[in-house]
Amino acid sequence: MNDVMRMRIQRKLENLPDEVVYQVVDYLEFLERKYGTDEVQASPFQKLAEGVEDVLRASKVPVAAIKGTMQAVEAAGKVASGVSAAGKAVVDEIQKVADVATDSEAPKLGEKKGAEKAADAGRESDKPEPESSEET
Repeated sequence: MNDVMRMRIQRKLENLPDEVVYQVVDYLEFLERKYGTDEVQASPFQKLAEGVEDVLRASKVPVAAIKGTMQAVEAAGKVASGVSAAGKAVVDEIQKVADVATDSEAPKLGEKKGAEKAADAGRESDKPEPESSEET
């Protein structure tokens, strides 16, 4: 669907009362089952919100109450999204710091780590010194 069509549908839906919008959604779901090729997967939170809305509608809850409930669910979704984004940013920063620390501790090609240098120095001190051929 192109953006012009999407905006046209949105504009038409905004002019309808909520009761009629639910009928439009029902009709769209019917058309999707009949003609749809691939169902676009909703996020887990979106599926939860749609499930809550469907249960409220099936329970004959007044549309005004459903609208208020869905606004609260939407606000909770925005908060959860913000927390998720903040958590991802923290993980990314920790990964960057870990990568920098690993890179600075990694020996360069041909360079030995501190423990290897100490071991080599110890081995060299254990070697006997070559006897000099000069006699005094």
